[in-house]
Amino acid sequence: MATGSTSASKDPARPSSSTSELFGALYARGGVAAEVGDRAWLQAMLDVEAALARACARAGLVPDAAADAIAAACRADGYDIAALGREAADSGTPVIALVRALRERVGTDAAAHVHRDATSQDVLDTAAMLVAARALGPLLVDAAATAEAVAALAERHDDTLVAGRTLLQQALPMSFGLKAAGWLIGVEDGIAGLVAVRDGTLAVQMGGPVGDRDPAIAARVAAELGLVEPVIPWHTHRARPVALAAALGVLTGALAKVARDVTLLAQDEVAEVREGGDPARGASSSMPHKHNPVAAVSTLACAERVPGLVATMLAAMTQEHERAAGAWQAEWGTLTELLRLTGSAAAWSRDLLEHLHVDAERMRRNAETLPERGGGRAASTLVERALSAHRAARR
Repeated sequence: MATGSTSASKDPARPSSSTSELFGALYARGGVAAEVGDRAWLQAMLDVEAALARACARAGLVPDAAADAIAAACRADGYDIAALGREAADSGTPVIALVRALRERVGTDAAAHVHRDATSQDVLDTAAMLVAARALGPLLVDAAATAEAVAALAERHDDTLVAGRTLLQQALPMSFGLKAAGWLIGVEDGIAGLVAVRDGTLAVQMGGPVGDRDPAIAARVAAELGLVEPVIPWHTHRARPVALAAALGVLTGALAKVARDVTLLAQDEVAEVREGGDPARGASSSMPHKHNPVAAVSTLACAERVPGLVATMLAAMTQEHERAAGAWQAEWGTLTELLRLTGSAAAWSRDLLEHLHVDAERMRRNAETLPERGGGRAASTLVERALSAHRAARR
């Protein structure tokens, strides 16, 4: 894969410079924010231009020296992001201004070979797939760490009695390990969906103006960037970005399920779990006795925004002929927010589950007045099945 990724070691609580300074620590926690910011998108577009130049050189369409000059100029630090953004308002895409700037940078001899037979959609769609591939790296690391923390809870509390609750009312006793096992399988299913998208769906777009470009170029660009080679161009067939959006939504939903249960179990009148981590976190502005479950609340805050964004990606599938008038353009910011919010939810969930305190004695006391379980004696078996599935997934 091209080496333009913007990953950096960061304080997980500090927002990326490209997100809100006021709200970014909540909505842009973790390593994903840096991979979907303006600079990351710009570098991805430049990486596409560099890969295209090299692919065309190997096909004998561009001189090697020109391809080398283009690749050397494809470094985001050399471009004015704000200026490119202002110029994008005149064309409906940032690619036109970027190509102009790249041609100025490479000099007269190579300028004619920049963006060879490509379109703005080729560059932006491929860049979107590249941004997603890079963002899924830290996102899946946080999600996998969350799964490990949940698995540890399931194993540790296999025999911890807790009240099972249906319709928010106490029902029958169960084990907290079984509740955690349910969380675990939900998270693992979400991870598996994203891995499948990463490995089989994130594809190059290199069809030219109407999708009839020689597929050999797409194959070479795909090899350069480490993306999938599509059967044919997918200009107005948007199953790929929608599959990504849906997978992000499923994982976020699984994380939100865990966070919602934690908020309910952490209520003072229940008091079966509480958040750990930073002791200064969770304070109230007016009630000093309170300790709010901030990580769970923040996970839920991110998750609440995700379904509407997934719906926007679904709505954008209805596109006209060989280039959409508005629907395609609606995807860029939507996908960016989806990746950022899911990444933040995964980072918050990791924090939540790695520092969750379980009050086993309180759980037992809350459950001791319930009727004995009837035939539900398979909890340990079910927990072990969940743990076995988890171990297989982590190998």
